[in-house]
Amino acid sequence: MATLPEGTLMQRAAAGLAAAAADLMGRVYGARVTVLVGSGDNGGDALYAAARLARRGAAVTAVLLAPDRAHPGGLTALRRAGGRVAAPHPNQLTEADLILDGITGIGGKGGLRPDAAALVRAASAPILAVDLPSGVDADTGEVHGEAVRAAATVTFGTYKPGLLVDPARTHTGALRLIDIGLTPYLTAPALEAPQHADIAALLPHPTAASDKYRRGVIGVVAGSERYPGAAVLAVAGALRGGAGAVRYVGPAARAVVARWPEALVHAGPPAKAGRVQAWVVGPGLGDGPEARQAVEEVLASDVPVLVDADGLRFVHPDGLERRTAPTLLTPHAGEAAALLAVPRPEVEARSLQHARELTARYGCTVLLKGSTTLVADGDAPVRVNPTGSPWLATAGTGDILSGLTGSLLAAGLTTRDAATAGAYLHGLAAREAARGAPIGAHDLADALPTVWRDVTRGA
Repeated sequence: MATLPEGTLMQRAAAGLAAAAADLMGRVYGARVTVLVGSGDNGGDALYAAARLARRGAAVTAVLLAPDRAHPGGLTALRRAGGRVAAPHPNQLTEADLILDGITGIGGKGGLRPDAAALVRAASAPILAVDLPSGVDADTGEVHGEAVRAAATVTFGTYKPGLLVDPARTHTGALRLIDIGLTPYLTAPALEAPQHADIAALLPHPTAASDKYRRGVIGVVAGSERYPGAAVLAVAGALRGGAGAVRYVGPAARAVVARWPEALVHAGPPAKAGRVQAWVVGPGLGDGPEARQAVEEVLASDVPVLVDADGLRFVHPDGLERRTAPTLLTPHAGEAAALLAVPRPEVEARSLQHARELTARYGCTVLLKGSTTLVADGDAPVRVNPTGSPWLATAGTGDILSGLTGSLLAAGLTTRDAATAGAYLHGLAAREAARGAPIGAHDLADALPTVWRDVTRGA
């Protein structure tokens, strides 16, 4: 801001916001736009954008929630463009074609104030949020109380972490970034959201010299007499993950070979099953002494280990400190709550915070599964997975993810990269398999080759 004329960044933001509003409405001339204006610069962005829309023939009404603190320059610009100012009333929201949410900005804390919440509840038109939906926390994605649920959000300069993490992400709608010139000044990110090109750069590619052992062997310790399907599904994911061979260890060998004859099977224990480049342990193991022994043996190995599901019952920070190879934990919110000794709703409300706490406490990489899947690894930026589908919320999908991610570990990826790529492909497979209809976990394995090709095409 010190290098530019005063107000330059705000005008850039307003121009981008006005263009996004025009795109959302499909027309500007004759459209009815209501602007909810709070105090400070966020309200100024909204007012200047509204002035641009008014100059193009929109009927614009500004509702000032803090009249004494409304941005004076923006208010003057709106009035000069033919916009009007009205007292807060629900009718202002029900008669609009589009509503601009300029109530609070990135410094806002807590939910909406009662007067603002009452107005937002009366809205029947799409809401376009300015920088972020009012009432959500820009840094954490937390939502305390009522918050705007936007059809779309236009954010300025850089993505805010809260826009990518639930529960705030569900309030954001379609997300659009407007470049206002901050890029040269941005420091290390707090959060990263990978795209196709990022994942393509991580995925293993066999060469002419590759054989099944050079591509990596993944060991899968999963399933029990009660849960043989977990073993079948974990092996399914592993077979689609890029490793050269899958070695299954456990009591569900007959079920595994019946479905996947290419799998190598062994009754156990893991220490006698043969050489592997990485282990997956936990899906469907149960909580008996055999399960505990299997987890302890695998964690005593000198190769990367992914621990999931029942295996997480037997994980302790002290035990992980003694490991010489990397470890990846893949809990869902309930399992993360148990690992941290906190209530599950706390993890779901503040998933970013708890992913960071898990990696700090256990000293390993953590893939925290949920409506937003996060990968935390020490002090590195947390990675947020942008793919997925609500249809993933069905039994067995986590077993597929464990096998897939473990196979990527065996193929040579780091725990952080394997977790990132595994979650990304897993989410894409869910979209591909579902296409708006219910799916079973086995459908994900069938869809993985298709999405792998999509991601790596042209790479």
